[in-house]
Amino acid sequence: MRTFGKRLREQIPELNTTSTADISFMLLIFFLMTSSMDTDKGLRRQMPPPPIEQQAAPLDVSKDQVVSVVLDADSRLTVDGEEATLSQLTDAVRTMASLNPSGHVITLQADRQTTYEAYYHAQDAIMKAYQQLRQQKGDSLFPMRVSELPVTDKTNSQ
Repeated sequence: MRTFGKRLREQIPELNTTSTADISFMLLIFFLMTSSMDTDKGLRRQMPPPPIEQQAAPLDVSKDQVVSVVLDADSRLTVDGEEATLSQLTDAVRTMASLNPSGHVITLQADRQTTYEAYYHAQDAIMKAYQQLRQQKGDSLFPMRVSELPVTDKTNSQ
């Protein structure tokens, strides 16, 4: 009986771990391929490059053609040195752009402590002014707004 007990101790099966590394590598690849790694891209604003003749000599802009927008550390908005709301900012930009359609500048300065939300809302208010001007121009040129146009099915029109 003693020999039988020794044989049981010697014959204890071991786990085969040769493919464990392969399986873990395959799982790693699977999770890397199926997971999404989103990155914040910020606001997409890309200015067109200036014409070649304007690159050599910068243009002088008078102070009357500049709208200065400043966001301080407490996210307070000032337009041309006076505290303003977002709707007043939109009105100021719309007025400047309608008076000087091709020769105006809008500067937006933000303190490092300004919240991202306040900066985004200020940019949105500026863009809203240009959208309103485009809509006014479209209303004067065309009898109907784009949102009022009838929807047609292009697949059945042939």
